[in-house]
Amino acid sequence: METIPWGCENDSLESSSSLEKWLSESGLPSQKMAIDKVDVGERGLVALNNIRKGEKLLFVPPSLVITPDSEWSCPEAGEVLKKNSVPDWPLLATYLISEASLMKSSRWFSYISALPRQPYSLLYWSQAELDRYLEASQIRERAIERTDNVIGTYNDMRARIFSKYPDFFPEEVFNIESFKWSFGILFSRMVRLPSMNGKVALVPWADMLNHSCEVETFLDYDKSTKGIVFTTDRPYQPGEQVFISYGKKSNGELLLSYGFVPKEGTNPSDSVELSLSLKKSDESYTEKLELLKKYGLSGSQCFPLRVTGWPLELMAYAYLAVSPSSMRGKFEEVSGSLDLDVTSPKQLNRRLFLKQLAVDLCTSERRILFRAQYILRRRLRDMRTGELKALTIFNGFRNLFK
Repeated sequence: METIPWGCENDSLESSSSLEKWLSESGLPSQKMAIDKVDVGERGLVALNNIRKGEKLLFVPPSLVITPDSEWSCPEAGEVLKKNSVPDWPLLATYLISEASLMKSSRWFSYISALPRQPYSLLYWSQAELDRYLEASQIRERAIERTDNVIGTYNDMRARIFSKYPDFFPEEVFNIESFKWSFGILFSRMVRLPSMNGKVALVPWADMLNHSCEVETFLDYDKSTKGIVFTTDRPYQPGEQVFISYGKKSNGELLLSYGFVPKEGTNPSDSVELSLSLKKSDESYTEKLELLKKYGLSGSQCFPLRVTGWPLELMAYAYLAVSPSSMRGKFEEVSGSLDLDVTSPKQLNRRLFLKQLAVDLCTSERRILFRAQYILRRRLRDMRTGELKALTIFNGFRNLFK
């Protein structure tokens, strides 16, 4: 893979110091945190002073935030994209590449110089690495799908826009490698700001904050101070790393977008996707499929399994899938619970690093699956011991779903 000519090594503090200086000169208020090397993540924000629980931090002004409305250093390129109604994600991806290619001529030079040259994203894993290290995880399929989507988006942009305006979008700059880089940055750093109607944004300085499964605080726009802030939900001592939450995501989702896996057992939101599907050989396949479509589901559906259990709609789906044709008239009752939302190291050590990430992910997924298997076996044993008949089981589920 070709090296992007901008950005820095993931652990570079030199570029981070330049970023801090530029931010301060550009209107960022005095901070209680500084960038440093940390144990969790290679760079992070650490407390300079005692920080209280419930204290607001950051106060990044809107002028230092990149959004779809940001001013382009090359206004003509921005006008072309807006004229073609390019959606926010590819617009911001193209904006990043455009500003990065201008180097010191862009006002964002210090920020882009502090961005990783190769984000820790599955977009940078080769097909062979995905097949070898994530063969047992469904995240492999999602990683392939995400890469295909990025490539498809680039091909569409090249055909519709880049090829028609080569003066603004030269191929030596706007190519699939730079697109993977910019999308890797967006996946790992872009946030949605609830108080700004969910507007997507890149927030310099704030995006140096690492994720912790033990905190629930997140970034948002504060109307009273007119800045991007977060409110601490625990105190911090000087030298201690300060964290925010990237959201309640499974270990697989964190690896997919951010390129890391939390330590085993530390993520209460960790889950494994279990895929269920109807058999096309089922005599009642058509009736069951129509019923699933009524609830916005398909003949093949994924559900999250957690150490603490699984969603009720998974059981309803599974029971509908195995219900015999003799229960045709009662399929509607069985499906009563379906109406729910389903929703770095240096290159020399790259292979060991990827392998360790994959081992950590598969270990956490295996832990969940073993726990689910144990619970199911125990329930089946109890059912056999009680000699429950199929109709009794069905009536019990029907009452539960009601």
